[in-house]
Amino acid sequence: GNQQEVMLGYSDSCKDGGILASSWQLFEAQQKVIALADMHQIDCRLFHGRGGTIGRGGGPTHESILSQPEGTVHGQIKFTEQGEVLSNKYSNAETAVYELTLGVTGLMLASRYQILPSPSTATEQNMAIMREVMTYGEDCYRQLTDRTEGFLDYFYEATPVSEISLMNIGSRPSHRKKGDRSKSSVRAIGWVFGWAQSRQTLPAWYGIGTALEKWIEGDHDRFNKLREMYEHWPYFKALLSNTEMALYKADMRTAKEYSELCLSAETGERIYNMIRDEHDRTLELVLRVSNMSHLLDDIPPLALSLMRRDPYLDPLNHIQIKLLKRYRDESLSKEEREKWLNPLLRSINAVAAGMRNTG
Repeated sequence: GNQQEVMLGYSDSCKDGGILASSWQLFEAQQKVIALADMHQIDCRLFHGRGGTIGRGGGPTHESILSQPEGTVHGQIKFTEQGEVLSNKYSNAETAVYELTLGVTGLMLASRYQILPSPSTATEQNMAIMREVMTYGEDCYRQLTDRTEGFLDYFYEATPVSEISLMNIGSRPSHRKKGDRSKSSVRAIGWVFGWAQSRQTLPAWYGIGTALEKWIEGDHDRFNKLREMYEHWPYFKALLSNTEMALYKADMRTAKEYSELCLSAETGERIYNMIRDEHDRTLELVLRVSNMSHLLDDIPPLALSLMRRDPYLDPLNHIQIKLLKRYRDESLSKEEREKWLNPLLRSINAVAAGMRNTG
């Protein structure tokens, strides 16, 4: 029927270059794909291979559709829904109808340009700014993940990613090559899941604070320009709104306790400090640009829902840290250590249920 479907992948691009680079490169890729299809008079449907979490392309469905590049949604759009997202969204009729309604209304709004021409919010100036911001964000992310000594040791020791691989979940193994602890070997689901469990949610926000700060350079006019982009450009607003949610779910005090699981205390402290500093920087900049005093001030129901989970989540994390120490304690016999594996895996399930979009 003269239709070409093109799938967009989110997970590995985010793991490799950070959320800013992944998000923006996908935005531009969609524009190029649709322009190429239009040039050859081919109908093109974009297929978004999203995961459940922000670091794998997830986030609220309605806002996600509206944030697509204008002119790329031709009355239809395709998403993957996977993992725990399926049961959260579609396990009963009421939530399923609500989710589908959000999707359909988002689709109608994103397609209205076909009958009602409207000025583009993705102006050349806005796009030029995002290209610059993206460069700063990717460099900051790669500085931590590719160029910081001991970073992978930190990831494997200060998160339960190795123990996650022992759970009977997922359609694929946690690593592409067994025993290979490189960043390219660990799959994006394990990458996101590990950071979520340790309350760092790093893939969803790391590099954004530095990128915004470097672009602003203390210039008040530049700061006002970012605020204007937030108010009038759905893509930029969705990006920062998703960042807000990920920052709200992060807890640097709990993350500090996980960092103390590192075999090298120096490595744990040094890398934790880098993550905490970028977290604080991103938190400050996102609140300033969105003109809010507290995270999720603009979405009170979500803030209330997350606030109600914290009294349960925090003790679960403390229990998990204790279980990780016991399970990893090589001074204990194998039988003694194995005794703690089942409760440890149950703690991972419990924290995942509280964090919701884990991967």
